[in-house]
Amino acid sequence: MKNLILLFSLISSLSFSQPQTFSETDIKISNWIDGSLIFPNSGSDQLAIIIGDSGPTDRDGNQNFQKTNNLKKLALQLANNGIATFRYDKRIVKQIKMNSLDPKIKFDDFVVDAMDVVKYFKTKKEFKNIYIIGHGQGSLIGMLAAQEHVDGLISLAGAGQPIDAVVIDQVQKTAPMFTEDTKRVFDILRSGQTTTDFPPALASVFDLSVQKFMTSWMKYDPSVVIKDLKIPVLIINGTKDLQVETAEAELLQKANQKSELKLIEKMNHVMFIIEGDAQENAKSYNDHNGKISEELVKDIVDFIKK
Repeated sequence: MKNLILLFSLISSLSFSQPQTFSETDIKISNWIDGSLIFPNSGSDQLAIIIGDSGPTDRDGNQNFQKTNNLKKLALQLANNGIATFRYDKRIVKQIKMNSLDPKIKFDDFVVDAMDVVKYFKTKKEFKNIYIIGHGQGSLIGMLAAQEHVDGLISLAGAGQPIDAVVIDQVQKTAPMFTEDTKRVFDILRSGQTTTDFPPALASVFDLSVQKFMTSWMKYDPSVVIKDLKIPVLIINGTKDLQVETAEAELLQKANQKSELKLIEKMNHVMFIIEGDAQENAKSYNDHNGKISEELVKDIVDFIKK
């Protein structure tokens, strides 16, 4: 027994003493944007800027009730393949930490932040090529930020329609009795007005505190934006994504026919492979030990390195 304990101790110490294959450095881009640069020890002239999904998403891909570390896991896998990454906390994360949430925050603020990140690294001239990987809402943010100084865009689980159309589709499928109310409220927001006249069940979408943000978001049509991009584009979606259907990815690819489309079997919105049902899928949103899709990593690496 003592010999076994010594053996396990030796194995454990050896595993923890393995040298890291990368370095990680915290970088402050602006008053609102802090992030982490992961640089492979082998060197890299390729940088991928990772932009997170909607809500108060931090640099690792987490929120209060969603902790998967999926963006950090993606960054580490890319480092293992010789690609540097920068991922950052969305400005709303810092505002919450400072207890200074800006009620006037708009979607365009997130675009400005992404552009500031691109300009920071472009000015540094440390990387030959800069790519953007936008996840969920970050896909549209990335498209808008990729107009200059970016060599390629990867849309990961990004919508192909404006956000109002996406929400209406979701309501029609999950709570059809609220479809007309949803359309009515969006019409009000589109006119530049706000309202408190909506069913309580729709409060998560139409709370008065987020209506101005929603209005600024819905003015952008991802299919129109992606059509004008002159850089290489890779569009990825999972077939088990509960939030963004593969049809959205197909809309993006149709709008930009020079883009590549990859549909990954059984991958869900948080980039995990789901073998089971919707319950397993939902539970994965809080799976600390979940593993991101190997096919996803390979597709991104191949796109950046070709």
